[in-house]
Amino acid sequence: QAKYLAQIILVGAQVVGRAFMRALRQEFAASRAAADARGRSERPQSATASRIIGISLQEAQQILNVSNLNPEEIQKNYEHLFKVNDKSVGGSFYLQSKVVRAKERLDEELRIQAKDEKEKGWKAET
Repeated sequence: QAKYLAQIILVGAQVVGRAFMRALRQEFAASRAAADARGRSERPQSATASRIIGISLQEAQQILNVSNLNPEEIQKNYEHLFKVNDKSVGGSFYLQSKVVRAKERLDEELRIQAKDEKEKGWKAET
């Protein structure tokens, strides 16, 4: 009987293991599809900036609580969030770092937009 019990346990473990691996593969495929979809929704330069800085444009906007790319609003929110998250006033260095990265990402997006507009202007002149 111990032999049969061991076989049942072994078969059960194999079934659970296969199901776990199948679920893991499905989750990985879904994650990859979502990442690809995000990458397609952004312009190539914008997607590259997201990868380099490590924060997507949408995440950066959420961190700094801005809905559009208004440089004055971005700067104002950045300064406020940077100051309130300063470690010397009981803030979090981690959150302050996220605020800095978000500002860098939005600044890069503004630079990309300015470059695109400048190139469109040159094309319109020719």
